[in-house]
Amino acid sequence: MHNVVVIGGGYGGLRAIEHLCKNENVEITLIDKNTYHYMQTESYGYIAGRFDITDVALDLEHWCKGFSKSVKFICTEVQSIDFEHSAVVCENDTIHYDELIIAAGARTNFFSFIEGLGEHSFGVKSLERAFHLRQAFERRIDQKLSQDKESRESHVNIVVGGAGLSGVEISAEMAYTLEKYKNVLGIHANDIRITLVDASETILPGLDPYLIEKSEKRLEELGVKVIKSAFIDKVAADKIYFKEGGSIDYDFMIFTGGIKAVALIEKINTPKNNAGQLIVDKKLRIGDYSNVYAIGDCIELRDNSGTLLPPTAQMAEKTAAFVAKEIKNKIEGKNTAEDGFHASMDGLFVALGGNYAAGILFDKIKVSGIMAFLLKKIISRGYRLGLEVKVNAGYKKRGQRV
Repeated sequence: MHNVVVIGGGYGGLRAIEHLCKNENVEITLIDKNTYHYMQTESYGYIAGRFDITDVALDLEHWCKGFSKSVKFICTEVQSIDFEHSAVVCENDTIHYDELIIAAGARTNFFSFIEGLGEHSFGVKSLERAFHLRQAFERRIDQKLSQDKESRESHVNIVVGGAGLSGVEISAEMAYTLEKYKNVLGIHANDIRITLVDASETILPGLDPYLIEKSEKRLEELGVKVIKSAFIDKVAADKIYFKEGGSIDYDFMIFTGGIKAVALIEKINTPKNNAGQLIVDKKLRIGDYSNVYAIGDCIELRDNSGTLLPPTAQMAEKTAAFVAKEIKNKIEGKNTAEDGFHASMDGLFVALGGNYAAGILFDKIKVSGIMAFLLKKIISRGYRLGLEVKVNAGYKKRGQRV
């Protein structure tokens, strides 16, 4: 039996296990410090109160038990990796592997050169941070309802730092939610203002002009103020200062302006990029280790033209499928892919509040409005249903040996 250890129960880790389970000669162990899988692609709706926590989190232990063969789940934090002895060192145990897949994800990069950013802003890369952000958003709405007349005439300013995919989606969904609240808050809904700030000259930098155009138009319709080419210099308790001068007041700030490696990745002594992501070879292996692979947000991915690709669930799943096939072929003595992994996006959708989205499929098909929303919904719902089937099967097996 080949022991395969997967670190991280995100999109990539789960997809790798689904593929590896098809091989009878593999025993799989999943390690994650959380008991749940966080569907971060749906975080925009959760933060704005549109989705419940059960819409963005699923139980990992029951999911693992839902397979016809044994997938062991260990809820613990990985301390380090002993590559020399092929072992994962955890808090209370050491787990040996024949093949290792690192799918540890990434975290929000609260840039240290921006004074006060980490202290005064929220990130969305973890469910815990998204939960606190949702509470803060709902608290501001509640305050508008409960304040006296004089206080209700004051403004509540929400600032989203970073106009990439997450920043745009969160801004749009929050603005749409406020539109819905008008039947409760009346004109006071207009007193809760959302501002999207980015240092780039455009929102969604690096994405197709079609997505940029549709997103800008939608944000304008929803009343989101967009500030471009604005470099944040300092974040105080209630004010954001810009390098080029000027400032804006805020009540709470969401930061989605970048990612960096998690603590485990920082401990790995192999080449990394400026964000701390692992540099992998064409087979998605790290360093000189032929049995250690890395997938998803914790690695740098570039397409055939050398363009850096954004970390998405799609790329996490594609890298997972490739690595699973590499391991399967290696175990069965078959030739692995000589030309290695080719990073490319099949399509991308941007959720823009309510039943509206914009998307591109296969670089050719461009769609927006409710049709794009429905396509995105079908994709996300199909993914979730696949997970739920395993979770439900695992729940029925609880207490049994699998």
